[in-house]
Amino acid sequence: MEAKAKPAALLATNTSSIPLEQIATPLKDPSRLIGLHFFNPVPRMMLVEVVVGASTKSDLVPRAAAFTRQIDKLPLPVKSAPGFLVNRVLAPYLMAAMRAVDEGIAPETVDEAALSFGMPVGPIELADQVGLDICLAVGKMLGDSAEPPKKLSELIAAGHLGRKTGRGFYDWSSGKAAKNASASPPNGLTKRLIDPFVNEAKAALAQGIVADADLVDAGAIFGTGFAPFRGGPLNYAASSGV
Repeated sequence: MEAKAKPAALLATNTSSIPLEQIATPLKDPSRLIGLHFFNPVPRMMLVEVVVGASTKSDLVPRAAAFTRQIDKLPLPVKSAPGFLVNRVLAPYLMAAMRAVDEGIAPETVDEAALSFGMPVGPIELADQVGLDICLAVGKMLGDSAEPPKKLSELIAAGHLGRKTGRGFYDWSSGKAAKNASASPPNGLTKRLIDPFVNEAKAALAQGIVADADLVDAGAIFGTGFAPFRGGPLNYAASSGV
């Protein structure tokens, strides 16, 4: 594939979590590789992570950002690292939700706890939409050494991967998640879901994955749907004392 590309061509990958350094290993010139990570559903999600690897030529970043704007998307430059920004902050949030299900809390109740915070979709429904196999793979890519949530493992083993197979935590045979009525979320459940999200956002900023706090918040809002009226996870943390 590389042999057919023009020497000056920009090579872009849509990987959702694999560091560019791993993908670039067989390339003769790894400086030509950059990430353009789109989010599902692509027509509705405005954000595109422009992923910069250790060897990526600096002049590729404005070219990739310009291309992103030309297709009416919002470019977010991020450093190449497992999960980049969006999947990095999203994974612990989804895993916390699935562990709550393992403890006997209904998926609908877990989702309601997030919806009441202002999330546009609950974490269990979101996991089904992303694909449960992808959720597990991203968790492993991020180095989560804990045992995967039990229900997640059972569903994957049974071939129930979420919306794409017609069934996951929810039944999707009608094209949308079939949900029972939700009970009132128990005290502390919302905090239990949101705190891992906020903590991972802080860690990503501290490690320089994104240039500043405003961009972390923008990435979380446009890439994960983090309650926009709360200003993003870092703004929420600063204003609420989390």
